[in-house]
This record gives sequence, structure tokens and C-alpha cells, in this order.
Amino acid sequence: MKDAGVRMSKSVAALKSELTKIRTGRAHTSLLDHITVEYYGSQVPLSQVANVGVEDSRTLTVTPWEKDMVKVIEKAIMSSDLGLNPATAGMLIRVPLPALTEDRRKDMIRIVRHEAEGSRIAVRNIRRDAMHDVKELLKEKMIGKDEEHRAEGDIQTVTDKYIAEIDEMLGVKEAELMEI
Repeated sequence: MKDAGVRMSKSVAALKSELTKIRTGRAHTSLLDHITVEYYGSQVPLSQVANVGVEDSRTLTVTPWEKDMVKVIEKAIMSSDLGLNPATAGMLIRVPLPALTEDRRKDMIRIVRHEAEGSRIAVRNIRRDAMHDVKELLKEKMIGKDEEHRAEGDIQTVTDKYIAEIDEMLGVKEAELMEI
């Protein structure tokens, strides 16, 4: 039971992290969290070589800690899957976020729904595994019929809780994407 709950919460956490990468119209520092840059021979997250901030609702600022990192960071942002074009002014890199078109918003909602469905499937698979474990315990006579029934009910309750959490996150993200 506990293992199933922990695994389900990890699935929800993974969805939450995926949803933060999907950008809405507003600037948020987490948009650049998954970008890595070459730093002295190894790939490190952008946040470890620069300060990322929000200038206004549509602009992010990146301030590298070393002058020679400006070009590397700029190249990493441009080559990322976000479709952003940074503008450099000395040591400050400004990353303007283009406005989302209606078609792009619909595409983003489709992507968000797909991610949420993947998380729901993961939670259901965890439920199936837990139910299988309960059946195995019953078969080995380690638990009785009553305990099996109670455990299955508890597993379903936990599953419903995490599915509802996924649906709530999906609704919030869809509303955020449709905001102009």
C-alpha cells in the first residue's frame, strides 16, 4: 500500500515537472530549468552557471557569473526546444517570450492532455501491480478475504485521490494556457 502511494505520488510529481516546462504566455524562471550548458568539460544546468530572473511578464533575464559563458548560454537557449531567441547586452541576456497564437495554445493543450493521460495510465498500472500483490498474499494465505477486500478498497481510494490530483493539475494548466 505504502509503496503504491509513493510510486503514485512520484508519477504526479513527474507530471508537475513536465507541466512547468510547457510555457504559457507568462515568463517564469522554471522555463529554463531543463537547459544544460557546457561548463569546463561537463554539462551542467543553466541555474548553476547563471542567475535566471524575470524582468517583466514576457521577458526572462539570464546573468552569467563568468563573461566567457555568455555565448555558450545564448547558444544553449537558442538550440533548446523552446523556440526562444535571446538578445545579449553585455553580460545580460534577455529572453523575450513571443505571444502564443490560438493554434499554438490548442497544440499546447493537446500536449498537456497527453501528458496527463500518460500519468493517469502510470497511476492505474501501479494500482494493477498493487492489486496483483494483494491477490498473491491471499493465494499464499498470508491474508484473509476480508483483508483482501479492505486492501483493494484502500488501493482504489489512493488511486482515485491521485487521479483527481492529476485532473486538477490538468484543469489549472489548461486555464493558464487559454489566458491571453
